[in-house]
Amino acid sequence: MNKLWGLLLFSGFSQATNANTEATAQICDASPQTRAWQPLPGIAAKSMDIEADNVEVIGTQSAQFSGDVVINSPLMTLTAQSALIDKIQGLLDARGPITFEDNQSVITSSGLNANLGENSINLHGAEYRLTQQQGRGYAEKLAINENELNLFNGSFTTCPADSETWSIHASKIRLSQEEGWGETYGAVLKVYDTPLLYIPYFTYPINDKRKSGFLAPNIGSSDRYGLETKTPYYWNIAPNYDATITPRYMSNIGLQLQTEFRYLTEQHQGLIALEYLKKDDSEPTLDDRYLFHWQQSSKLSDNWRGMIDVTNISDDNYLTDLNSNYANKTDTQLYRTGLLTHLGERWQTDIKVQNFEVLGDHLSSYSAYPQISFNQTQAYQWQNINFTVDGELSHFKNNDLKKANNADKNVAKIYEATRLHIEPKAQYLYQDYAWSFLSELSLMQTNYQQKGDLTENGYQFDETVNRTLPKLRLYGQINFERDTDWLVEDGLQTLTPQLQYLYVPDKNQDNIGFYDTTRLQDDFFGLFRDKRYSGVDRIARANQFTLGATTRIFSNKNEELFNLSVGQIFYLSNEAKPSEQTAALIASEGSYNALFAGEAMLHWHRRWYLSSGVQYDTEGKQFIQSHVTLDYKGDDQQLVQVNHRFANDVSGNKIEQMGMFTSVPINQNWHFIASYHRDLETNRSVELLTGLQYESCCWAFQITGHRQIETDLNQSISGLNEQTAVFDSGIRFNFVFKGLGGKDSYDANKLLQQGIFNYRRPYFLNN
Repeated sequence: MNKLWGLLLFSGFSQATNANTEATAQICDASPQTRAWQPLPGIAAKSMDIEADNVEVIGTQSAQFSGDVVINSPLMTLTAQSALIDKIQGLLDARGPITFEDNQSVITSSGLNANLGENSINLHGAEYRLTQQQGRGYAEKLAINENELNLFNGSFTTCPADSETWSIHASKIRLSQEEGWGETYGAVLKVYDTPLLYIPYFTYPINDKRKSGFLAPNIGSSDRYGLETKTPYYWNIAPNYDATITPRYMSNIGLQLQTEFRYLTEQHQGLIALEYLKKDDSEPTLDDRYLFHWQQSSKLSDNWRGMIDVTNISDDNYLTDLNSNYANKTDTQLYRTGLLTHLGERWQTDIKVQNFEVLGDHLSSYSAYPQISFNQTQAYQWQNINFTVDGELSHFKNNDLKKANNADKNVAKIYEATRLHIEPKAQYLYQDYAWSFLSELSLMQTNYQQKGDLTENGYQFDETVNRTLPKLRLYGQINFERDTDWLVEDGLQTLTPQLQYLYVPDKNQDNIGFYDTTRLQDDFFGLFRDKRYSGVDRIARANQFTLGATTRIFSNKNEELFNLSVGQIFYLSNEAKPSEQTAALIASEGSYNALFAGEAMLHWHRRWYLSSGVQYDTEGKQFIQSHVTLDYKGDDQQLVQVNHRFANDVSGNKIEQMGMFTSVPINQNWHFIASYHRDLETNRSVELLTGLQYESCCWAFQITGHRQIETDLNQSISGLNEQTAVFDSGIRFNFVFKGLGGKDSYDANKLLQQGIFNYRRPYFLNN
């Protein structure tokens, strides 16, 4: 029988296009039904293309189609056995079996009637499947209106048909693509077809749009907390404001309230968090325990920027006892700062107030109220010489030292100081493709006004100090490259020798206190710095050469396969070597002379990475620091990392630790992770973390167990061993029906972030 074709002009259906979503996970068996619907090519807007075996025209306004009817419009495709179209009233009536497809669903039913003028469609005895996200079900009646699906006496699940672990059956289910949420009325949650829970009303997400409601709970158990549960409630206050309120119950400690408020305006973005525990059952001598955190960045105008980062806690052991998302439980100090920056055409000015709260049984540090620094971003030029001026004005206070004036007389009580530092600089820079040369001449002028008890162990700190020091720096490098076949065919090797000369005359600075100065890292890149300390309370004498070189090997695809950097400082006289006393006072570390530093990376296979670094005192014949890391990154989230780190002197203690991370997919559904760290110096384990994840197409769970050492800020790490150390052991469990508030996909590697030592992936140029 010949096919009959017709073209009728009608108003089209109005439906919004859904946001793009991630591809269906491999664990959900993809089938031809999951293909995205596409309109018939070439079909005009507000028109229908109808194909049928037979057509009967009724008058001039209606038509009856029968036999393999296919109706296409720009917004849907309908197949049926018969269809009646009334052009005057804008009605469509079809009989089945019927298949309806649009850009968000595929529906089969026994019958369909639609009001084309009102853009509404009703299907009876319908089975549906969502195509923009996981979801399917059935309904006695299914109504499509604008961007909504309304199911009456229907069901919803994200499970495949042959493995329906859970489903929701309700008198009414409303799925709104525009709002991004589903609503159910009179719902029953069934697990393996067994009624488990009756819920009169609840909502759940069907895309990434936000809505107020409870998030997936978190359940765990540990020696410290006992049974622990978290039940977050998300409050979508406005498009640019939201909050999360989380009651946290710990059977050994009590009930804690955790809150986070986020905001985004035209000028500001940030968050404010408050954690509060009225009574700690494990610490009955303590009062209320709390944490406050405020973080904000602001663009006040084209020239002004602002930043706030403040964390405050009720007691020193809050983080070690209760943990928090806003600070690490191993932190030994809290950093608080407020910064206002002006960006001018030639100058940048920073106005900063900052404070460090040292945790544990230690004297508090100095606060800067304020610290005004300025630096010249656009130099004055004369005869190819750049002239700049940088400087700062700082006022430091330490009220705890002021109160302790009658305490230990061996500790200086400089409780207040004002510092003015100005550093004009002349710089000549020549750069070429093959080589570059830099010469700098600076004059460092610093003035101090110090108040307090100015005597410490026989040393006298002066009330007024004027210090003037010149600094000369000469730096040059040459760039070589050649073809190479080592490690790779048609590769490229580069070699960059570097040479620096640095001179700063010796000057007695024992009459100056220490306010914001600390020792900088002595790695390879640190060898070529022009200073040894972060602040200007001590300016290290120098009369030294630094010699170093870096070589790299690249593939013909510009992937870095190997690099090696080595360098060493050579002092021209014994008097030019760093002062051991100054280094010890500032950083509680020794003074290392003839410092050698090296770093290397080998990427000999696309899955394997080896990186290492070392710092060595060639005069004292001892290692200062070293680290080595071996990484394997396979397909399908496979990873293994083994690492070793050593430090000869950290606050008077030697540290040597070895660690391991692993993440291994067992099969398509199961994933295993583990990490282990051991302190070789004290011969004790530090942390053991292991986890297992199962993920199917419609549900998932994660279970992790840990055993980690408890931090005691008031106890030295020396003298502890496996028998005397205190450990916390626990287990944590997460479960979610996918599509009911949990994320549709899981990253098992994120479980490795729960430990004290977080996994960090290696970073190289080819990443």
